[in-house]
Amino acid sequence: MRSGSSLVSSVVSARLSPGNGRNHWLLAAGAVLAVAAAFVAKAALATDRDSPTADPTRPAPNLAADAEPETIVMLHGLARGPRSMTILADRLEASGYRVIMLGYPSTQAEPAALVSHVRDEIAQCCVEAAPLHFVTYSLGSLLLRAMLAEEAPAGLGRVVMLGPPNQGSELVDEFGAWSVFRLLGPTAAQLGTGAESFPGRLGAADFEVGIIAGTRGNPVGNAIIPGDSDGTVGVERARLEGMDDFITVEHSHTFLMRSERVAAETVHFLQNGRFSADASRPEGDE
Repeated sequence: MRSGSSLVSSVVSARLSPGNGRNHWLLAAGAVLAVAAAFVAKAALATDRDSPTADPTRPAPNLAADAEPETIVMLHGLARGPRSMTILADRLEASGYRVIMLGYPSTQAEPAALVSHVRDEIAQCCVEAAPLHFVTYSLGSLLLRAMLAEEAPAGLGRVVMLGPPNQGSELVDEFGAWSVFRLLGPTAAQLGTGAESFPGRLGAADFEVGIIAGTRGNPVGNAIIPGDSDGTVGVERARLEGMDDFITVEHSHTFLMRSERVAAETVHFLQNGRFSADASRPEGDE
């Protein structure tokens, strides 16, 4: 098997060489995606099996005894685990919040089962918290939307979504039928842009929500996703009808939750219902 760097070189060469058609391009791009997905999925399967629903090694926030911190529930993305949100969770706790990092078996179940799992975990940990905020990443955003459409917690606060495929991803349209996607589980192939996809079946937001989309793409994403993207989700595909605010940051999909700027903007939205005045908004969104 060729190395990942060699495959990436093939993609770039195919893109720059005149006379090579889109099919040639997509085969090279698909090869990169297949290799990346295979390695990610292999690690993710163990992570999902072994990760607890909430991280037991996480220390309690250092708050005054009489403080009553507001609660944030964090939901990770596909082929990730709760610990992938640790850096952002630490920053939110430093801002005075109680943070619960929930996990779910993202590569092992259909969307409906994942939604049920998340709902049950929230019922056990914090359904009585008020306000109860959510910070979600990628697939976690869709699971929250589906859960809230069925029944929202009585004390629902504000929601911040990071890199959410609210209108699906063109990458799944192109590669979702590939056998390698089976490694990512039954939900992964349902994240396309069609009306019958998982995101396509969800409705508009009827809760306070701010969305942060990334604009640092990659060769595969740039070839397939129209306009700006984070390499996995197009900026326009992250939008959600009914959203309260929408900004972009120059980060890739993979590392959105590690950004200091993303953490600061998340806190600002949770406190104010809007992102900061100097946040980067696409033209027409100011």
